[in-house]
Amino acid sequence: RQMCIRDRVISCWMGLKKTVEWARTEWGIFRKGGEMGWGQRARWVRQWVPFGARTVGWGTLSITVGPFTGGKVSTWAAKNWSRSSAKGLNIHIEVSGENNVPHGGFVYASNHESLVDILVLGAALPGDFKWAAKRSVMNVPFLGWHLRLAGHVPVDRNKGKEAAIAVTEAFESVLRADKPLLVFPEGTRTADGKLKPFKNGGFQAAVLTGKPVVPVALNGTFTLMSRDEVDTGASMAEGNRPVTVQIGRPLYPSTELDEEEAIAELRDRTRAAVVDMLGLTSSPEAVAGPSPQP
Repeated sequence: RQMCIRDRVISCWMGLKKTVEWARTEWGIFRKGGEMGWGQRARWVRQWVPFGARTVGWGTLSITVGPFTGGKVSTWAAKNWSRSSAKGLNIHIEVSGENNVPHGGFVYASNHESLVDILVLGAALPGDFKWAAKRSVMNVPFLGWHLRLAGHVPVDRNKGKEAAIAVTEAFESVLRADKPLLVFPEGTRTADGKLKPFKNGGFQAAVLTGKPVVPVALNGTFTLMSRDEVDTGASMAEGNRPVTVQIGRPLYPSTELDEEEAIAELRDRTRAAVVDMLGLTSSPEAVAGPSPQP
């Protein structure tokens, strides 16, 4: 019993350490704290303290009631957390292409502009999709607990071939269960607002399961909160905070190519579709030219 208690204490301590490491890496406030004036500090408190309260509230509902409802309450709580958080930050979301979403399992493949992307996509995208999230996010109290309970997929970056294989297998499990999967194929947020090369993981799972990929173009969150920003800006006027989410038509894997070629072809087709959609709402220089990553 003493060993069990000790193990739990160690596990909690390690989780806390990883949460702090995640916050220092992901939140600009820990990199720019000394450069912030009192006005910016006050704005950070006004935006993120209510966000934290919403995360605790909806997360608590998910992890306490969700297991007794087959996950339905967890899905409902996640959707409401996303919508209420976006509304609390006064982010105005315009969605198009919902009629393109197929039934069953498929891969949402979206560009990644900002820390607030998951709020926007959680509010905008239809379906009970599973999110491919950095493993460090899984250690964030309430948010991470919800993600683990709801069956979202932890992703280890730069952990070698075995970790990549395990992630792809987890992606396949989601798709074979006929659940939608959300991936950010760039792997990380853009640093300059331009689209990065796409990685193979989600596309490999789509090819191996024969499931389609639905391209998603997200525009506006980089302007609100780029990688080094600590909040979503001073102007809270709705007209100054538009975000668009465009959902493209599903792209099916080729059945005429071998596996490696089919993965690369589907990846490149998806990236081209995202580039085309971004071109409708962005200046040409904001969209990087095609540069697929093997």
